[in-house]
Order: sequence, then C-alpha cells, then structure tokens
Amino acid sequence: MSSPQEPTQQEIELQAAAFRRLQHHLMRDRTDVQNIDLMNLAGFCRNCLSRWYQEAANARGIEMGKEEAREIFYGMSMDAWKANYQTDASATQQADFKESFAKNVGKG
Repeated sequence: MSSPQEPTQQEIELQAAAFRRLQHHLMRDRTDVQNIDLMNLAGFCRNCLSRWYQEAANARGIEMGKEEAREIFYGMSMDAWKANYQTDASATQQADFKESFAKNVGKG
C-alpha cells in the first residue's frame, strides 16, 4: 500500500466505501446511540464526522458551512435529527463529556 499522503485510487475508493458504511450505520442503524455517548467512548461523534467532511471540502476549495455539512452527513437538518433522535444528556454523561473533551482538545 502507498503512504497516507498519496493514496492510490483503489485506497480512496475503499476508504470512501468504509466511510459510507460508517455513515449509514450511525445514521440509519444506530440512531439510538447518542452523540454524547460516542464522544465519551470514542472521542468523536457524528458532528465531528460532519466537521471533518466540511474541512475536507474547504481544503479542496469547496465552500461549505457547518450546517450544510451536517445536513449532508445527517441526511436531514440538525433540528430534525434532534427532534427525532436526540435525548437529554444525563449528569453522568455530561461529566464524562467534559473529561473526554479535555482529552481531545486540539487533536482534530
């Protein structure tokens, strides 16, 4: 395989397929998993993925804002996602988030 800086076309296609599978899993199969739980366990969530998508677009000269990237990733507006799937975070989840967030500050 080539270096991470120069992926082959096949690597790009495989990475894109894996990303689409992850997106589908998080957006269709596991809507029960809250973003705060993803952050607390993995250090990233759906919003991070949509931000990384936005940053990749911007780096390639494609103008895209946060809300547009979220709508592309979520397949709906953030307001619609929250209304359909988001629940209130418990005090424990919020405390765990503060700890997780502190570990991830500046890591992308």
